[in-house]
Parts: sequence; structure tokens; C-alpha cells
Amino acid sequence: MRAESAEATRARILDAVYERVRATPTRPVSVEEIARAARVARSTVYQVFGSRAGLFDALAADVLRRGGFERVTAAVAHPDAREHLRQAFRAGMEVYAVYRDVHRVLFSTSAVDPEATAGAMRRADEARAGGMEYLARRLAEQDALRPGLSADDAAHVLFVLTGFEAFDALYTGRGLPVDDVARLIVLAAENAVCR
Repeated sequence: MRAESAEATRARILDAVYERVRATPTRPVSVEEIARAARVARSTVYQVFGSRAGLFDALAADVLRRGGFERVTAAVAHPDAREHLRQAFRAGMEVYAVYRDVHRVLFSTSAVDPEATAGAMRRADEARAGGMEYLARRLAEQDALRPGLSADDAAHVLFVLTGFEAFDALYTGRGLPVDDVARLIVLAAENAVCR
């Protein structure tokens, strides 16, 4: 019962952060206002998340979980590296779209409020970079890379194409539906790095 209560409190706090960043995305988030919105003491937020940065780390992980990141992970297991690319990139674009507004706040805030979100965003970028290095090596091992393109260079290109900025330039900037964004990002990736 106590574990359920702790999980419910954690979820309520995260829901308060979601609501707050959507309502006023350009204002820094304070632990006090999140605690008030979640109907908990400020100390409870620190007890659950450790710090303000810990709260944003949890938000970043929760956005991925709620957005369906397990589909990206599942795509990595595909034996064909090109199909891994196609499925993972499609799923990644769909994950960005589910909580686009929250992703935008997290990425934007990392520049103006690095204490809060920079660590979470840096770790997310490092994980994505590692994923692209793995994919590029798989493509090279399966002789699917464009002639003359190294796995390292392919990983850099794939990293750029899978970034939130590339997604949002098409999704928000050009007003394209997520299916079109995914199709174009996959097309660009295959044309850029595959034979």
C-alpha cells in the first residue's frame, strides 16, 4: 500500500510539471510551485526526486516512457540494420510528437536554465549518440553504408537527423504530420548513409 502511495505521489508531482511547462513554457519552473500544484510539501518533491535537476531527469525519462520509447528499443533488435534504422527512426519521431511541447521546453530550457535540465538533455544526447554509433557499426558490418563513408561519419549524420531539432523543423516549422516527418527523416537518413 505504501509503495502504491509513493508511486501515486510521484506521478502527481510529474503531472504537475507537465501541466506547468505546458501552461507557461518560457518561465523557469520552481519546486515550490510544483509542490503546491501537486498538493505536497516542497520537501516531498526533494525526497522523491533529490533535487530540482532530479525532477527534470525524471520528467525527461517519463516523457520517453509515456511517448512509447520501448518501440525504439524494440527496433534495435531487428536483424537487418536498415530495418532497424527505419523502425527506430519512425518510432523516435512518434515519441517526439506525443509530447512535443514538453520536449521543446526541455531542449530549450537546457540552454537558459542549465542547472535544471542540461544534465538530462546531455545524457539523452549521449544515449542517442551511442545508439547512432551502434547503428552505423551495424550498417557497416552488413555492408550497407555508402561507399567511402566511415561508420563514425555515418553516426554523426544519423545523430543530426534523429535530433529533436530536425523533427521539430518539419513538424512545427513546416506543419507536417508526424507520419510525413518520419518518412522524410528515414528517407534523408537512408540517402545520406546507405548504399
